Amino acid sequence: MDQHGVNKDHFCTIRTVQDVSGNTKAALLNEAKWTVSRLTVGFLEGDPQLRQRVIDVAREWTGPDMANLEFLEDGSEADIRIAFQQGNGSWSFLGTHAQQIPADEPTMNYGWLTPDSTDDDVRRVVLHEFGHAVGLIHEHQNPEKPIQWNRAAVIADLSGPPNNWDEQTIENNIFKKYNAQDVTGTDTDKDSIMMYPLPQSWTLDGFSAGLNSDLSDTDKEFIRSAYPW
Repeated sequence: MDQHGVNKDHFCTIRTVQDVSGNTKAALLNEAKWTVSRLTVGFLEGDPQLRQRVIDVAREWTGPDMANLEFLEDGSEADIRIAFQQGNGSWSFLGTHAQQIPADEPTMNYGWLTPDSTDDDVRRVVLHEFGHAVGLIHEHQNPEKPIQWNRAAVIADLSGPPNNWDEQTIENNIFKKYNAQDVTGTDTDKDSIMMYPLPQSWTLDGFSAGLNSDLSDTDKEFIRSAYPW
């Protein structure tokens, strides 16, 4: 936890096939939406019990009362391929962008999860990354109601430990916005699992958000509409 009350260890990055991210809300990037209902999930490494914890949490996105999607474990060339490369951050490619990644490379990474991670930590990061895996983007980059950023404060915090992000990474994951016509979404939801924790010191309009660890009501309603039965 830093001096502003932000646990920056929990910040992930979105990856695209160009290794840059876009812009966001509780929204779906239309071009990244899956058109199949069954997605295979494979693990490239990792403790067996930790793998099971990950897949159990991931499946909270799916099922009759959620998305019309099914995550099937498959050790071969899976749609979603998970690594636990420590020190490489936590990240995921957006939705179908994963199809353009070589079959022997991960499409998702959990850089701080270990067998000793708490259930809360596993839940928080897995729900977030699998949100990206089904095409959801970061909530704080809502093109409908942009946050008024204190850019200097954001850059000062995220350029230092533990993230050590360069300015391009900060630009891609914090400040950039998608065009409204490229996303389908709702009004900004500060309780979304896809929202970064944001201290008031990072904004000029008083906006802030906590460290969310559950799917919000809006997350649930939106994913049902994005992948209807």
